[in-house]
Amino acid sequence: MSSMSETVRTAWKAREGPIVLATVDDAGNPNIIYATCVAALGEDKIVIADNYFDKTRKNLLRGCKGAVLFMTKKGAAYQLKGTLSYHKDGEYFDFMRTWNPPKHPGNAAAVLTVKEAYAGAEKLS
Repeated sequence: MSSMSETVRTAWKAREGPIVLATVDDAGNPNIIYATCVAALGEDKIVIADNYFDKTRKNLLRGCKGAVLFMTKKGAAYQLKGTLSYHKDGEYFDFMRTWNPPKHPGNAAAVLTVKEAYAGAEKLS
């Protein structure tokens, strides 16, 4: 079963502005960044281009859990939680290179595999 329901996928298509990506370091300290170069892939993946990551990259290389927060044009908030992975080549990297603007370096692709989804405080999956 997909962790991104049709409701979430529809909301993703109507998102506005950057997403917020949250990661955690090995001491449990959160790190939160804005990201604008993002895309959904399949039914349970969010791909984020690593254009200028620093602390985020270090956390991703550890294989941490994380979350993505986004808003729709109508102001509805959605939060996606799951596991994060980091790819410097392969399917996810190649996918990212198809839409990441050429003015950005596209160092790697961070992938959130969605395990839980929320609309505001309501758990969707």
